[in-house]
Amino acid sequence: MKNKTNIFAWIIFAIMAISIGLYPLTYFLIDREFGLLASKSDALFSDVIWNTGFYGHILFGGLALLIGWIQFHKEFRNRNLKRHRLIGRIYMIAVLVSGSCGIYIGFYATGGPISSIGFISLGILWLWTTYMAFKAIRNKDISLHQGFMIYSYALCFAAVTLRIWLPLLTMILGEFITAYRIVAWLCWVPNLIFAFFWVRRRGLILG
Repeated sequence: MKNKTNIFAWIIFAIMAISIGLYPLTYFLIDREFGLLASKSDALFSDVIWNTGFYGHILFGGLALLIGWIQFHKEFRNRNLKRHRLIGRIYMIAVLVSGSCGIYIGFYATGGPISSIGFISLGILWLWTTYMAFKAIRNKDISLHQGFMIYSYALCFAAVTLRIWLPLLTMILGEFITAYRIVAWLCWVPNLIFAFFWVRRRGLILG
């Protein structure tokens, strides 16, 4: 029974990561002024630097989400160590680009300072945990590397949890801006708490 539950959880986890990882492609297929961008001004849409930051964030963030989940599959890691390292390098580059761009566009977040601080904090922590994971593996500290990668991907997974929480809170509160301000924190803080207990349960040197 436990095995079936674990398999089901893995399938759901993978589907969510892949579907939201591919989600940025929709901005190239239809008019991008929908969803989270519906409230942005025309001046911002015409700003080259903001556009570079936006597309850098969503495309590389989508890539990180799309490839990161498979790294947690123990059998995949053990059987494909070279591939695991290659995917890890691509993931870290994707985080560097997406996280940096995310910090920049965070200053323009809908909802003002509350939203901005939430998303900027997310970007900083994502970059830091990923760097610490990289530093740990360079020092051949596998346990510490695994722990920080759990934290890193938990923050990456904010892209998924944001899209779960935002419509629910908007519906409950009946107001998008208030919901968005809450979600700027709710999309990643619970993920980080979950990661903390996961790291502790696995006995990794963190927390």
